[in-house]
Amino acid sequence: MFEKKPHDYKTPDLTKLQEVIIDVKTRLYIPIGADPKEARSRYYSRLEVKKL
Repeated sequence: MFEKKPHDYKTPDLTKLQEVIIDVKTRLYIPIGADPKEARSRYYSRLEVKKL
């Protein structure tokens, strides 16, 4: 009847990304050369929206 399709998950290449540490448990990966301060501010703004 229905054929199961294989799950094909492609993980990003971490050598091409820069790690931004938010706190002990949270890390963001952004492209190399991107602004870490902007990534932190965007992360915190999303948290504020979720709290409302």
